[in-house]
Amino acid sequence: MSGTSRRLIHGRDRDPGRDHGSGRDSSRGHGRSEERPHAGRVTDTESGLEIDSRKASILNAVVSEYIETAQPVGSAHVTGLPGVEVSSATVRSEMAALEREGYLVQPHTSAGRVPTDKGYRFFVDHLGAKGRLGPDQRQQVRSFYAHVHGEVEELLERTSGLLAGLTDYASVVIGAVHDSAPVCSVQLVGLSAGVVLMVVVLGDGTVEKRTIELDEDLDARRAEEALATAGNLLTAHARGHPLSALSTMAAPASGDPVVGTLLETGMAVLAAIGSQLEPEKVFVGGSSRMALAFDAVETVRSVLSILEQQLVVVELMEDILDSGMSVAIGAEHGFEPLASCALVISPVAVDGEPVGTVGVVGPTRMNYPKALAAVEAVGQQLGLRLERYLMRAEGVPTESQGMDQAPETELTASPMEGPEAPRVPAGETGSIGGAKTGKHQQRSSGTSKPARAAHRLDDTRKGSGRGR
Repeated sequence: MSGTSRRLIHGRDRDPGRDHGSGRDSSRGHGRSEERPHAGRVTDTESGLEIDSRKASILNAVVSEYIETAQPVGSAHVTGLPGVEVSSATVRSEMAALEREGYLVQPHTSAGRVPTDKGYRFFVDHLGAKGRLGPDQRQQVRSFYAHVHGEVEELLERTSGLLAGLTDYASVVIGAVHDSAPVCSVQLVGLSAGVVLMVVVLGDGTVEKRTIELDEDLDARRAEEALATAGNLLTAHARGHPLSALSTMAAPASGDPVVGTLLETGMAVLAAIGSQLEPEKVFVGGSSRMALAFDAVETVRSVLSILEQQLVVVELMEDILDSGMSVAIGAEHGFEPLASCALVISPVAVDGEPVGTVGVVGPTRMNYPKALAAVEAVGQQLGLRLERYLMRAEGVPTESQGMDQAPETELTASPMEGPEAPRVPAGETGSIGGAKTGKHQQRSSGTSKPARAAHRLDDTRKGSGRGR
């Protein structure tokens, strides 16, 4: 999908005290700008206020412990952990202060505390230096993309299973809208005197083939030359233009009537391909894992219902990326039905052009370092694999380009070292419901995103007959 058409204006309510503009420093990749803290102080990038480093250490310890155990965290569990070298009484006092400031909440009087969305946001924004997937998982990702075969859609579907297996969360992989992908090359191959095969390679790695029946048979003595000339002229004329734009373009000129006829026919077929291409599809992997991620059965049902509404998922993920975030926690994305969820997403690019999105959906008690590492690694490797598809389709040797194995730096992200991820289970992936999603070319900037998301959900349900 093109860089100009794939984005949405992020419409959630704005806090005037925060910078929501495109100038946000995204060097961490999590979507929040960060100022250099004073000595012994850490800046909360959500509120712009500073908290002392001791509180920050205690908060991070509580979040890490709760992610690990799913149980309210008491002061005794935190005391003595790295960075928390103070007494239990001091920890209790600081945890009470963090609760007053909105970072923690105490579900019961006698219980420990759990992080709020604000607490998770602080934790994500202050993750340590870039880390990497564990060695077994790095090898799993490399091996997967070194051996996966099939068409682009099969690659995307299997990628959703890979990402679900790496994270134990539901995964989402969104392919590009092919009619916005630029044309890379056009070839015409003679199948018989009156039948020609057109092969079109697009910038997102897709290869489209159409059989053309000519009105008049080609002269066998110069058919090969005429087809090669027409293919070269069509390539030069259409290269860089999206298929959707070709319907308004005239055929290139030629002084040869035979070649001219092929050019006219070829442009008509290219325009037809642009109008007939299926819109982007959403592949969801690991849906069954949602039952393990949430305690409440009703929450699981609600989340699975939303994942079935593929148009909602596409536009929600685009909204998050368009806001400058790669992590959306709880109500940050402005879509109430997923308020108990967190989303970690990453764009997929080929030659700097976005061609899709990968991400995971899980509870706000998500293992963010693990999810960030997996999503970034899979997004990078998927982009490289799609680039290899494109090079192969254009006849460019891939082995000499070093495409068979990405360098170590391609598989780094937020800190994570963990046990080997399970292999992708068979039957774990799919395009839920078989529904395909479209693309709104015009969107109203005057409607808030929660309202737009609600409208999208309602419209999709009306069209599919499915409800929550």
